[in-house]
Amino acid sequence: QVQLVESGGGLAQAGGSLRLSCEASGRFFRFNPVGWYRQAPGNQREFVASVTATGNTKDADSAKGRLTIARGNTKNTVYLQMNNLNPGDTAVYYCYIQRTQVVWGQGTQVTVSS
Repeated sequence: QVQLVESGGGLAQAGGSLRLSCEASGRFFRFNPVGWYRQAPGNQREFVASVTATGNTKDADSAKGRLTIARGNTKNTVYLQMNNLNPGDTAVYYCYIQRTQVVWGQGTQVTVSS
């Protein structure tokens, strides 16, 4: 069973940057679509970005130009580079991998102050 561990969350000021990391156990990570969702208090979990095994990316409209997903070159890792943060980005960010079913990480909190 693949396991995902997110890191890199924390407190940032508006306009600042964070980079989230998601590292997976197992050898299937690079062969499956992976990505990020986020969930703000009182809201449903929403899609942020994804990347296929071949490197094709998809971004939510709220992420375009600011939040960039990328796979690590040699590790079972996917990153979310978050630039020009705003308080609307405050949420718990979850990494996932799409296999026969979706496997989620435990989430990492991102808080952006104005």
